[in-house]
Parts: sequence; C-alpha cells; structure tokens
Amino acid sequence: MVMILFLGCDSSRLFEENSDFENKVWTSGDIRSFTFDIDDPDLGYNVYFNVRNTKNYPHYNLYISYLLKDSLNRIITEELKNVNLFDPKTGKPEGHSSLGNIFDHQFLLMENYNFESTGTKKIQLQQYMRYDSLPEIVSAGIRIEVVEPKSN
Repeated sequence: MVMILFLGCDSSRLFEENSDFENKVWTSGDIRSFTFDIDDPDLGYNVYFNVRNTKNYPHYNLYISYLLKDSLNRIITEELKNVNLFDPKTGKPEGHSSLGNIFDHQFLLMENYNFESTGTKKIQLQQYMRYDSLPEIVSAGIRIEVVEPKSN
C-alpha cells in the first residue's frame, strides 16, 4: 500500500528499476539490462544511472559503460561515464546515506533526450573499472523521467 502511494506521488517517473548484486560484487562481465517503453517520442526524457555502494567501496569513482538500444537491438547511443561516489580530495561520501554505511547516488546520463520512435527500448549497464570483481557495489539501476514542458 505504501509503495502505491509513493508511485502515485512521483508523476515525472516513467520507469525506475534497480538490480542488486550478489555479495555486493559487480563483476566485469555482469551486464545489467533494463527494458522500458516509450509511448511519446515528442517528449523529452531525462535518463539517470542509480547506484548504491557501501562506505567500504575502495575507489572514489566508478566508470560505467551504457548502451541504449532500440526494439531491434540496434545501438542508439553508447557512452563511458566516470562518476564520483566519494569526494576525491576529502574522501567524504557523495550522495545520501540510506542505511548508515550504504549510499545512494543518481547521475544524469542523458538530459532532455528525444527518442526517435515509440516502442520498447533497452539500456545496458556494465562497470568499466578494469577489475574483474568490483567490491562494495550493492545495486545499479536506471530511472527515466518525462521532462515537463516549460510553460510560457
């Protein structure tokens, strides 16, 4: 019941899904896929990368690679992003604490993006830190929001 109420209050969210990692380890070959539908290509969409990590994550940053694919599995766009989970100088965790030593982050991947067509789309995420096993990553996910048109 609380979940329904929460979803009802978030009118800009089109899609959000997070995927947990077993034993808080994101292996280099572990690609997480998220599938969603676009009904109105005339609207703009903000696409975010969500990540949860513990305070024991051994680096200040995280490189992620993402692919956006269409319904025929053709790549629409791909990019490598570097995001900071901790301040590089002070080591202070960025984001906000959700459970004491676990931190939630949300990073903008695509701003006011216009999809060329309606239909099913897929985003794939892969860690790109040059380690086979990246420890202390709890989950990763995607959030897609409809950009509200500016009123004149």
